[in-house]
Amino acid sequence: MGMTIAEKILAAHAGQEEASPGDLINARVDIALGNDITAPIAIKLFRQSGAAKVFDKDRVVLVPDHFTPTKDINSAMQVKMVRDFAREQELSHWYEGGDSGVEHALLPEKGIVGPGDLVIGADSHTCTYGGLGAFATGVGSTDLAAAMITGEVWLKVPESIKFVYKGKLRPHVEGKDLILHTIGDIGVDGALYMAMEFTGEVIDALPMAERLTMANMAIEAGGKAGIIAPDATTKEYADGRVIRKPVFYASDPDAQYAKVIEYDVSDLEPQVAFPHLPENTRPISQVGDVPIHQVIIGSCTNGRIEDMRSAARILTGNKADKNVRLIVIPATPQIYRQAMEEGLFDIFLSAGAVISPPTCGPCLGGHMGILAAGERAVATTNRNFVGRMGHVESEVYLANPAVAAASAIAGKIAGPDDI
Repeated sequence: MGMTIAEKILAAHAGQEEASPGDLINARVDIALGNDITAPIAIKLFRQSGAAKVFDKDRVVLVPDHFTPTKDINSAMQVKMVRDFAREQELSHWYEGGDSGVEHALLPEKGIVGPGDLVIGADSHTCTYGGLGAFATGVGSTDLAAAMITGEVWLKVPESIKFVYKGKLRPHVEGKDLILHTIGDIGVDGALYMAMEFTGEVIDALPMAERLTMANMAIEAGGKAGIIAPDATTKEYADGRVIRKPVFYASDPDAQYAKVIEYDVSDLEPQVAFPHLPENTRPISQVGDVPIHQVIIGSCTNGRIEDMRSAARILTGNKADKNVRLIVIPATPQIYRQAMEEGLFDIFLSAGAVISPPTCGPCLGGHMGILAAGERAVATTNRNFVGRMGHVESEVYLANPAVAAASAIAGKIAGPDDI
């Protein structure tokens, strides 16, 4: 019997010829990742175990990004613990300050993750790397601690759902809209503990940034992983960048899926996810009149240079509404520099935006853009749960960068065609 791409990667890392849904495996990890919130817990457990050294100083990656630049004493102490551990262990991949950025944008950019990898991270959006053809999944800090010691992770092989996207996307419709539409269709538990395999002619035409966006939000449908088979686009991105030799896996023609779901997205509009779940999606034409107070363009979902350009195209020659706070957050220093060199910062500043250093900040309600009671934000982030970006009586609406930029100008949720 054939195997899916997810099953092939897991079998290879478990040293097995094959793997089937439901199998319990111990698998070798290529990368174990932690951040400034999750790594301190893992480090404490590492110490309690009596371990002296991580399994491989080149494969444990620590990136403070959630509360950085550190916002208070507690966050400073968290980062100090991680920093001290990274120096003690002589980790090759410790990133801070001008070398750091939002982890799930930083690791692909630096080639730390690549096609065929098995990546675990103590952050639910570790699934981002599936856009490169890796099996990547979020784990708890206890699992991270165990992986830092042993280099292995215990997993149950998931079933896979195959999503096939047909047609041709309309202008201003992006990977973010594909995944929001999908989550709106199947629900936030529609792929619970499953690998979401994204395929079809529309996926084949997507640039890498939008593939990473789609894989990033697999967890919002309950997915264990989101994955796209690597192809020529992946090879172009990986060549000269990926540290380890990439392995290109593909699903067999006779691979078994829990289900296959097909979409013709030729008429798909930009999508907006209403509070308080990513499944509450509506096409932009059915949004109605929703005044807003803040717009966030950034995050591990949509903080890449392509997202900056998408927003800048809409903002050129326009200003944000006087009642809207527009915050732009390039996800890494390289993206920050590139946006600056391309003149995007001039566009953002002329539009009245605040440009933040790379941080997860507002996405998790941490800092750099917290909402007060009664305030609404349009964000290119990935979650809009109650209180996600601040007060429990605030609201977050999820959208792509073009819609976010148009909404900033309009002072209410709006599409690019409205500007």
